Amino acid sequence: MSQKIDLRSDTVTRPTPAMLQAMFAAPVGDDVYGEDPTVNALEEKAAAMFGMEAGLFCPSGTMTNQIAIKVHTAPLTEVICDITAHIHQYEGGGIAFNSGASTALVHGERGKMTPQQVEANIRPLDNIHFPETRLVALENSCNKGGGSFYSLAEIAAISEVCKRHNLALHLDGARVFNALAASGDAAQDYGLYFDSISVCLSKGLGAPVGSVLLGSRDFIKRARRVRKVFGGGMRQAGYLAAACIYALDNHIERLHEDHRRAKELEQVLLQSNYVESVMPVETNIVIFKLNDRMQDAAFVQALAKQNILASSFGPQMIRFVTHLDITEEMHQHLLQALQALNQEKVVV
Repeated sequence: MSQKIDLRSDTVTRPTPAMLQAMFAAPVGDDVYGEDPTVNALEEKAAAMFGMEAGLFCPSGTMTNQIAIKVHTAPLTEVICDITAHIHQYEGGGIAFNSGASTALVHGERGKMTPQQVEANIRPLDNIHFPETRLVALENSCNKGGGSFYSLAEIAAISEVCKRHNLALHLDGARVFNALAASGDAAQDYGLYFDSISVCLSKGLGAPVGSVLLGSRDFIKRARRVRKVFGGGMRQAGYLAAACIYALDNHIERLHEDHRRAKELEQVLLQSNYVESVMPVETNIVIFKLNDRMQDAAFVQALAKQNILASSFGPQMIRFVTHLDITEEMHQHLLQALQALNQEKVVV
């Protein structure tokens, strides 16, 4: 196949022609002055979807997460999160740099913490040797957990622990719409449990740029100041916000298609003689471990010869991510390429 099949991430998607039309047609203003009507519409739309009072449009999910942590915490305080969490692993040490806070790392199951684990990691307030626990952060879906997700019932149970201990609860919703599509839960119910939510629109929904931070009006007022300090104040950002609105209106239902293809990949990989194990596939992420028949570098190279791009995700670990730029023709070519690798000789 001449077209590249890029499975490295769902961040590689490009705007569809209809999304581009919406971007070009967007009315804009200066968002730092609060005068961009399209940005304002996106913030209101996203907040209403998740049962929150207000929103703040930002360039990236890392920024929305780091702003939320900054607002919720102070130096000498601590954030409880899973050891695989994006805010700990992939945000450049931002919790320490931006907020002067530390992390209590929980060894959850495929990225998911239990209420008992959260409670066990809350520091006693009367012991000066410890930082003060201030925030609990969940990731949904969990990237390094192979797209695993929290159900609303699991979120509610952790929220109860947080409320009992007067802790804030933040959601890194990098792929929250994948989690909602798989669980069948309602986005609006999230507002009952989270104090802040980061909603990323540049992954599965296919917008070129953008995440929205959601919370109470007071929280977002403080977050807006932090965004300015972080350099995230954008001017005529409505062109980008229009893409996000289009994505929310048109690209949520089709996520089930990405999940179906990920499950089909899982089935082929489970039957492959070069695969040792596959993490259970629940959404659009497929993480698997190669056995001694095929080294990870050789596997990635073999696929590249077929115009298929994949990510090495650790020693002998590979990650595929399905998304809206993968057509059914591409998907079938990928399945055939994976099956053909069963005939390859051992590569060491």
